[in-house]
Amino acid sequence: MNTILEHMTGLQTLTDDVIAMDFLMNAKSSVRNYAMAVTECTTPEIKKILMKQLDEAIDSHEKISIYMMQRGLYHPYHIPVQIQIDLKNIQTAMNIPT
Repeated sequence: MNTILEHMTGLQTLTDDVIAMDFLMNAKSSVRNYAMAVTECTTPEIKKILMKQLDEAIDSHEKISIYMMQRGLYHPYHIPVQIQIDLKNIQTAMNIPT
């Protein structure tokens, strides 16, 4: 992030954490949406396309999750730790000037 922007927003340390978590949440949403779309489609051609997109969304989610776990940003197997990280990210997001 731009240094001037970091100082203006006060997000020097958590910006990457917040961005990564947002990216992960969007990936999860994509997986859900594609899965729902697959169950609603009416033609085999469209279903095949949506299944490919679903597979890619699942792969993306996995890569993002691994990236975050390796950097200590995501703890899906240690819920109390993850809750504290989530609360910290929420507080950071609430402190962004509007």
